[in-house]
Amino acid sequence: MKFKTALMGAAAAFALAPMAHAERGADGHVNIIYWQAPSLMNPYLSGGTKDLEAGSLVIEPLARYNQDGTIVPFLVESVPTVENGGVSEDLTTITWKLKSGLLWSDGTPLTSEDVRFTWEYCTTEGGGCSQSEKYNDVVSVDTPDDLTVVVTFGISKPFPYGPFVGAQAPIIQKAQFADCLGAKAPECTDANFSPIGTGPFMVTEFRPNDVVSLVANPNYRDPAKPAFATATLKGGGDATAAGRAVLETGEFDYAWNLQLAPEVLEAMEAKGKGEIISGFGTLVERIMVNQTDVNPDLGDERGTIAHPHPFLTDINVRKALSMAIDRELLTEIGYGAAGRPTCNVLPAPAIYASTANDACLVQDIAGANEILEAAGWVKGADGVRAKDGVRLSMLFQSSTNAVRQDFQALIKQWWEEIGVESELRNIDSSVFFGGDPGSPDTFQKFFADVEMYANNFDGTDPESYMANWECKQAPQPENQWQGNNMPRFCSEEYDALVAKMATTGDINDRAEMAKAMNDMLMQEYVIIPLVDRGRVSAHSNTLGGVILNTWDSELWNAADWYRM
Repeated sequence: MKFKTALMGAAAAFALAPMAHAERGADGHVNIIYWQAPSLMNPYLSGGTKDLEAGSLVIEPLARYNQDGTIVPFLVESVPTVENGGVSEDLTTITWKLKSGLLWSDGTPLTSEDVRFTWEYCTTEGGGCSQSEKYNDVVSVDTPDDLTVVVTFGISKPFPYGPFVGAQAPIIQKAQFADCLGAKAPECTDANFSPIGTGPFMVTEFRPNDVVSLVANPNYRDPAKPAFATATLKGGGDATAAGRAVLETGEFDYAWNLQLAPEVLEAMEAKGKGEIISGFGTLVERIMVNQTDVNPDLGDERGTIAHPHPFLTDINVRKALSMAIDRELLTEIGYGAAGRPTCNVLPAPAIYASTANDACLVQDIAGANEILEAAGWVKGADGVRAKDGVRLSMLFQSSTNAVRQDFQALIKQWWEEIGVESELRNIDSSVFFGGDPGSPDTFQKFFADVEMYANNFDGTDPESYMANWECKQAPQPENQWQGNNMPRFCSEEYDALVAKMATTGDINDRAEMAKAMNDMLMQEYVIIPLVDRGRVSAHSNTLGGVILNTWDSELWNAADWYRM
């Protein structure tokens, strides 16, 4: 297999340039603002980026991705490869060796049992694990000794770095979560709000959808880190207030996800208090198109595959919705140079970027009207198309954000031009991206006809990401609404491609399969991509050590931050 050669040279150990600190905590306090406030600190119960990244200050994976997208060791001595003997020749096992002497923040030792338990936690029947695709094809996790973890796959796995790698798949403590398996997982409030971890900080207070107070982990593996004794991660408000808090007033040190118009950011940075940082990765602003009926009269079966959507199951309607959108204009007003119009949900790395869907880059209102007319959707006196008594009237939801509300308003106008009525709704980001299975307003629950948000994946290999749209990933009551297949798309052909990619070693063949899956989703119009978004954040001029990472958590190296 050609991919075996890539494995042999992959993931060389990476070390950040050492930064001299007098002692742990010598630099006082650091203030971080995530205007989408964390709902919990357990990424296995939430697909929201704000929860994944907040949790990354406390709990860590065995290895993660650096700013170049390279896998680097964190809790292990090195990254296993075929060359170093860590990955078996038949590609069915990967063996991780934990660093010796690692402690949880409560002072107890981290062992291989904690790693195995993490897999069990995410895969226990009856549970709702938001990151279950990370553990696809794993049949066992063995622990021959306290420092050795052997992951065995049921197939040859050319890319064995899904489990326990990246911010989406951290290690949790067995002792803390032992009674939180399956359906009990959401009930473990203390553990989900204040996980015991190996990261640079530990939680002292967690107020959901508001603020996380943290203190330096006294048992962190580097005695000189973190430089900050305490940290606050404040949530709530909006992107404008977050940007001002760093770039204009200097009240905060780091602001995440400054989803603001380019001219607004430029004016803020001109105040001289901080610096804007940005970089492209795989973050795509998209519209998800629901394939299920969300009529409240359906009760517990609302939004499930038992009830197909009354008109969005018609591909002509979905295609027309996409054709009516001017992606160039959306990018210009929303992101400027920090965005690129896209027709793909998988825009990068370059080897995976398809060109088969580029027609979407040109808005075509006339063509959209023709398609709907030919499909029998006729405009009524009110300008809204209907067929067999069913009107093209939708609820269009998104999170609360100025750019997203601008997008919604423009898209609503374009859809009106093709005879589609839409009611706009925006939901507080902390709720929308939260993981509460009891809330009707999460993006997983998707109790609307279409919804808009952005998402991305850890690292540079899209195998786990493209598995998000397997049939089994559809959010439903049985998985506590924690799946990642928001449109409830289901295709045997697609699932077969996911399975085939999992066993394919040649990098070019893998790329063709990933592009084929992307193209299937695009040409079925169950996902309507809009903008390939660059990550845009900011840090104060007095905060050193920040390295923007678009392939992992933005807080991936918070242990190395310091006061300049």
